Amino acid sequence: MNIILLGPPGAGKGTQARHLVETRGMVQLSTGDMLREAKDSGTEMGNRVAEVMAKGELVTDEIVIGLIREKLEAGAAGGFIFDGFPRTLAQADALGELLVSTGESLDAVIEMEVDDAALVQRITARSTCGGCGEVYNDITKPIPADGKCTNCGKENDFKRRADDNEESLKTRLMEYYKKTSPLIGYYYAKGQLTKINGLGEIEEVQGAIADVLNG
Repeated sequence: MNIILLGPPGAGKGTQARHLVETRGMVQLSTGDMLREAKDSGTEMGNRVAEVMAKGELVTDEIVIGLIREKLEAGAAGGFIFDGFPRTLAQADALGELLVSTGESLDAVIEMEVDDAALVQRITARSTCGGCGEVYNDITKPIPADGKCTNCGKENDFKRRADDNEESLKTRLMEYYKKTSPLIGYYYAKGQLTKINGLGEIEEVQGAIADVLNG
């Protein structure tokens, strides 16, 4: 099963993707992670990535699609979660063509809907474990009193992103709505889009996603 998780920055896509990896054996295809992995791989594609990044240039859609192709051809028993790609209609078309050419399909596109004001409140209270990336929130999931991450056990290594402030978040939201939200209409027209409430408790969102995937 191959899925796309859509939603603005801070909607919780990463948290939900990690849960699907752990419980369903899916592979999370994060553009950033793939680029970092490729840069150090020594492969022909990796060398192209390293060269582009060394020059400070933007990695082309062609390169990202090439990296995704490598992952698809390697296979994954539980399927793939596309995280951070596609971001534009051109990328959505390219991904669709790639899936067809590799004999794969896109089984679900899940939009995690959020209220912007509530999202700003959530994100400005967010911190992550420096060891494993587990997400905490001052309001809904505080850092444990003993200072140890509940996931990996690392102690007193919690970080806040420098851009997790109200002004930066509003800028990121505007960028998301301008560039990415056309994908919502794109996948709706294809009959592949399902909307869920992204602001519920983590377990509630996990249940909503499971209902979509099991349906």
